[in-house]
Amino acid sequence: MSVNDDLPAGPVSPAAPGAAPLSGIADPAPLGLAAFALTTFLLSAFNAQWMTAASGLAWLGYALAYGGLVQLLAGMWEFRNRNVFGATAFGSYGGFWIGLFFYFNLVGKALVLHPATAPLFDKDVGWILLAFAIFNTYMLLMATQVNAAVFGVFLTLEITEIILFIGNFEGSSSTVKIGGYVGVLTAVVAWYTSAAGVANGMGSRLRLPVGRPLLAPRV
Repeated sequence: MSVNDDLPAGPVSPAAPGAAPLSGIADPAPLGLAAFALTTFLLSAFNAQWMTAASGLAWLGYALAYGGLVQLLAGMWEFRNRNVFGATAFGSYGGFWIGLFFYFNLVGKALVLHPATAPLFDKDVGWILLAFAIFNTYMLLMATQVNAAVFGVFLTLEITEIILFIGNFEGSSSTVKIGGYVGVLTAVVAWYTSAAGVANGMGSRLRLPVGRPLLAPRV
């Protein structure tokens, strides 16, 4: 992820720590963040029990097409930019959404249809979220070298994943609901960071601050 508030007057933003010099292609980070934000918002709104007049499954298709495929593509374009942080983040969370889509359709849906096996679905989701919380922990540490906005995305996401895996392991709908609220906050922070990348990357007068790295990278 290479969203930065100190951008040149052009369409390309500087690369995040660990990246090679600019490749000359547009920064894919705002696209990846937008895909992550929207899909996270839809699932979190469901977890927060806001979708009382809907099926609650609006997130599912977007987990495959937007949060999954589009974010995965953003990760591959970050490889083109030689941005190891962005490629790892977007590639991994693109895979997370694609994996969640296939898990739900191939395994989870059958489990939740029967009261005897429904708790197994919760435990499965808990293990998935625990695994990604472990991954997110070291990405959170690395995000201290990017900027405050990107760090905010990974910090709120870390809290979301921790609350949700605890809630799913315990079978506590109230805890999952809290995780849904924090997940909505995560989506808002990611949308803001995406918007900053678009605005600042255009080199226009409209610029959005993203803050300095919490930990300056070694030059």
